[in-house]
Amino acid sequence: MIRNTSRSRNLLAVALTGISLLAVSAASAGEISVWVWDAGFNGNTMREAGELYTAAHPDVTINVDDTASQDDIRAKLQTQLLAGSTDGLPDIVLIQDDIAQKYLQSFPGAFEPLSDSIDMSLFAPYKVAAATYDGKSYSVPFDSGVTGLFYRSDYLEQAGFKPADLENITWDRLIEIGTEIKAKTGKQLVDFDLNDSGVIRMMMQSAGEWYFNEDGSLHITDNAALKKALETYAKFYQADLVKPVSGWAEYTGAFTSGEVAVVPVGVWITATIKANADQSGLWGVAPIPRLDIEGSVNASNQGGSSWFVLASSDNKEETIDFLKTIWAGDTDFYQDILIKRGAVGSLLSVREGAAYKESDEFFGGAPVWQNFSTWLGQIPAVDYGTFTAEVDAALQAQLPTIIQGGDIDAALLAINDQATQQMQ
Repeated sequence: MIRNTSRSRNLLAVALTGISLLAVSAASAGEISVWVWDAGFNGNTMREAGELYTAAHPDVTINVDDTASQDDIRAKLQTQLLAGSTDGLPDIVLIQDDIAQKYLQSFPGAFEPLSDSIDMSLFAPYKVAAATYDGKSYSVPFDSGVTGLFYRSDYLEQAGFKPADLENITWDRLIEIGTEIKAKTGKQLVDFDLNDSGVIRMMMQSAGEWYFNEDGSLHITDNAALKKALETYAKFYQADLVKPVSGWAEYTGAFTSGEVAVVPVGVWITATIKANADQSGLWGVAPIPRLDIEGSVNASNQGGSSWFVLASSDNKEETIDFLKTIWAGDTDFYQDILIKRGAVGSLLSVREGAAYKESDEFFGGAPVWQNFSTWLGQIPAVDYGTFTAEVDAALQAQLPTIIQGGDIDAALLAINDQATQQMQ
């Protein structure tokens, strides 16, 4: 389930219906203003970065505003950029990777290109690709949505399997294993929400595919990876291995209460799983399964965000130096935020740090952070395009029919037709 993406549509409409927007004044010289959502994760991480920078640059102040939701931030940006107004916009804004292209292509010149100042080869390639447009990269990558297969090791053992049996497998093999787990333990294998297409998207990205061709046109009806992902998704239901859920609370509740055996999801779910201290030692993490097609790998992504600099910033020099110094250079900082908040950064060099090599007793003493960082470097880069949310909506409309055995080719055609209408 992709964090904070389910409410991302109709940004302008949201803004015009009276939703409470941000009230942030433009930063003065020496002040860098930042807009983020999620105070506990994004806000506090950026504050820590700011404190590190200002300790060496006391003439600079980092002001972090994390009082608004992601929807509010998107609505404020969308409304002002449409109106051509930059009053009150921040120096830095956090944007989720899968909508980055929508901003870059819809508002040329609104964001500062950063690849001339910061070495983008330092970061995971798929993260850089998400914010690269017309030959330039516009973001400093932050947290990764690198995926893993979280699993209840006690259920696996009861069914006669070992952790090695989940290493580098296909989704079809997982279904076979899940059938045995259910027979031996009575537990469903997974919990899925038909209003969320995150699992399908991670399947598709593992094969290096997305909803669009290089020219931005729809890549739906002839998309072999998408078709295979939908077929595979339906198999879970047809094998009666799914606990249906609706919404975030039901989704997380199903696995934190022990109702399902595995959770294929982004690394950011780690804190939610580990919040149940009484389950320490009962969990493991394996690589995400791959599609049974040529080119698919056991690595993918779900979610993740990056830092963007507004071209209207009055403090671009200080702002870019701050991002370069801390977010593109301070490996100790990344070790610290991993320990404190479970934030797996996209800076490749941090994989050599001590925190990433530590084992985690909650996950059976495995070096889970090192594993995640290894998988991070294997994720295929894809072009998220400008209309991912619109295609998601069209896809989700077809899922009830698909899981009941409906014709996949007909569903793909319907997805293509609805997405085409929404993209006009």
